[in-house]
Amino acid sequence: MASKRREGEHPSVTLFRQYLRIRTVQPEPDYGAAVAFLEERACQLGLGCQKVEVAAGRVVTVLTWPGTNPRLSSLLLNSHTDVVPVFKEHWSHDPFEAFKDADGYIYGRGAQDMKCVSIQYLEAVRRLKVEGHHFPRTIHMTFVPDEEIGGHQGMELFVKRPEFQALRAGFALDEGLANPTDAFTVFYSERSPWWVQVTSTGKPGHGSRFIEDTAAEKLHKVVSSILAFREKERQRLQSDPQLKQGAVTSVNLTKLEGGVAYNVVPATMSASFDFRLAPDVDLKAFEEQLQGWCQAAGEGVTFEFAQKWTEPRVTSTDDSDPWWAAFSGVCKDMNLTLEPEIFPAATDSRYLRAVGVPALGFSPMNHTPVLLHDHDERLHEAVFLHGIDIYTRLLPALASVPTLPSES
Repeated sequence: MASKRREGEHPSVTLFRQYLRIRTVQPEPDYGAAVAFLEERACQLGLGCQKVEVAAGRVVTVLTWPGTNPRLSSLLLNSHTDVVPVFKEHWSHDPFEAFKDADGYIYGRGAQDMKCVSIQYLEAVRRLKVEGHHFPRTIHMTFVPDEEIGGHQGMELFVKRPEFQALRAGFALDEGLANPTDAFTVFYSERSPWWVQVTSTGKPGHGSRFIEDTAAEKLHKVVSSILAFREKERQRLQSDPQLKQGAVTSVNLTKLEGGVAYNVVPATMSASFDFRLAPDVDLKAFEEQLQGWCQAAGEGVTFEFAQKWTEPRVTSTDDSDPWWAAFSGVCKDMNLTLEPEIFPAATDSRYLRAVGVPALGFSPMNHTPVLLHDHDERLHEAVFLHGIDIYTRLLPALASVPTLPSES
């Protein structure tokens, strides 16, 4: 995509690149620099700024634009400040330089996931305030830590705090994914992450003997059962063009552990799996299926959870829903094609939905390959700027949703 020739760079692009240069990279993010950056933005925009330390060194920054009717619930615009690690040797440019090439592509860790959206929120609010707008509903922008490692010291803790309750969030926007086509993807639900470790115990002995009932034999049976299930779900996805990845359950074998020496049959071995359960899965029945696979393998085979999400929620995409009607109505007016889907992985939206806040995952990036967590993560400046235009239209509509029955 060729960029237009400009005298100088658009100030919003400059701000975006400035934010990308802050090294909020796991496992040691510079959250202090990010919070200072956001405090400066709040000061410049005349927004309220609250810092909530939910865990040691883990601060949720809340920027607030008050609405004209405090009785109404608020609009919450969420984004996370951390980014995933990089393998610098695989990048064409320094991942924290925010290099912009001659075609207008901006390279940087977080360019898609999701520092672009953070700046798009801020710049849309700036435009609307400069134009003198006021809306009935308060707009809160939350910038949260640790989403990339599960949100356990970020949004998961924040939604339990009185500071979150005081926001009175009625509806939220959070991150989505790029779309390589002309369309924009919007996510109304997520799969539930279950991280499962299966442990098998059996008879040990010398590596030269045919020992019966070994840990390896029994673990192999469980692995085979789970991978057979995986293949069944993969075939189901491939055979139905209407299905997207988020609508089926995925699983991957991610760790194998056990053994002490080549010539010693171990007494214990384990396998770890990353399950992502579709929202329509009966979670109780699926856990019973896990138990059945282990029991069928033999005695001494057990499993435990490293992560187990059990509160899947679905945000309405029915035209009768006032939030969806406002969101989709703006997109229709702007001739944006929407593709509603179930998010295939997990975001902080799951914590919001679980406490009763409907949320849509939406990152306005079309004509863009999905490069989150990938080498050479990048975003074209024209796509970034168009995203600000989209939010500048979305925010007035969402912040002006009429009084709901629950608010009257």
